[in-house]
Amino acid sequence: MSPLTVLGSLAAIAMISAIVSFNRFISQRNLIANSWSNVETELRRRYDLVPNLVETVRGYATHERETMTGVIEARQDAVAATGDPVDQAGAENVLVEGLRRLMAVSEAYPDLLASNHFLDLQRQLVATEDRIQAARRLFNGNVRDYNRRVESIPSRFVAAVGRFERADYFEIEPAVREPSSARIA
Repeated sequence: MSPLTVLGSLAAIAMISAIVSFNRFISQRNLIANSWSNVETELRRRYDLVPNLVETVRGYATHERETMTGVIEARQDAVAATGDPVDQAGAENVLVEGLRRLMAVSEAYPDLLASNHFLDLQRQLVATEDRIQAARRLFNGNVRDYNRRVESIPSRFVAAVGRFERADYFEIEPAVREPSSARIA
């Protein structure tokens, strides 16, 4: 084989490798977008539960208006927050803190804790929080794999040429972990 044939073969292999790497970046970016939409779906489920939960608590704890107003405002801010996971996480963490305060307030009202409607909403919220955390873990796992490729050699060169940049993780805490009735029993 001539040196020119060897060089041509190496160039072809390098070009094919770069194309495969580029296409893999595209696939991973689409996977991240898809897993983010799953996170957003679960967050919307929580947004839909919050007004019912607040109204139920309001029926029993009428003088806790400030806490309930804070939760409703935090929900509105979280619904309005769109864009990257970092911006969304800030609004979500405010909502999480509000929901925690609402749950703490609810524990001061035995009649509320005995309400089947409240307990059902609380169970739905716990299940939704579990689903949010599962979707978040999947999203963050996809981001981790993508970021590893962005920073690794030789794919780092393809990332630079293709303008593939690191993606942000989505970090939030669950609002509730278990229903109050489970802690009491």
